[in-house]
Amino acid sequence: MPLQSRVTPYGKLIVDGARGLFMGNRGGRIHDDAQRLTARRWASKQWICCALDFKSRHRKVWGNGYTELFLLDEVTALAAGHRPCFECRRSHAIAFSQAWSRAYGHRLRAPEMDAVLHAERLDGRAKRTHHGNIADLPDAAMMVCEGTAFAIRGKTILRWSPAGYVESRERPSSGIVELLTPPSIVEVLSNGYVPRWHPSAIASG
Repeated sequence: MPLQSRVTPYGKLIVDGARGLFMGNRGGRIHDDAQRLTARRWASKQWICCALDFKSRHRKVWGNGYTELFLLDEVTALAAGHRPCFECRRSHAIAFSQAWSRAYGHRLRAPEMDAVLHAERLDGRAKRTHHGNIADLPDAAMMVCEGTAFAIRGKTILRWSPAGYVESRERPSSGIVELLTPPSIVEVLSNGYVPRWHPSAIASG
C-alpha cells in the first residue's frame, strides 16, 4: 500500500511514488498499525529534515518507531517548516543555527528554534502563510503563484512538483507575494544558509 509520506511545500502529506533527496519526521509516530496516518500531522514541535543514509542504519518504514516522511529537497523541507537534523546532518544544522544567530543577534537551542517555527508554520491545523516583497526575498524561499508553489532561484522562479521543478519563469522585479517558507527561515536564508536543491532546479534554472 502506498504510504501518505511525501511532504509538500504546504506541509501537507500526500501519496506519490517519486523519490526525494531527504527523509524527515515530525517528532514521533503519527501512523497506526495498518500504516495509515492518524488524525495527527505531528507528534511534537520538532520537525526535522534528515539524511536518507546515516551510519548504515536500516529502518522499517512506518513500523513501530517514528513516522518517516520524505521530501523532494531541502528547499521543500524549509518551506514546510522542517529544519536540519542535529544528528544525521550536524554540519548543516550548525550552519543553520549560525545563520539564525546572524539574523537575530542571539543563539537559540534547537527546542527554542522549534517553538518559533511551530508558531510560524501553523494556523491551527492549517498551513500559516506570510507575505513579503519578492524583491527582498532570498534564493530558496518558496511562494504561491497562480495557486501553486514556486521557489526563487536567482533571476527565475521554479514551479514545484513532487518529482522535481518543472517550469522556469522570470522572477518579477517587485510585488507582494504569499510566502510558504516561514519568516525565520527566510531570515536564515538571507543570512547565508545554503540548502540543497533537487537536480531538476539546476536544469530548470
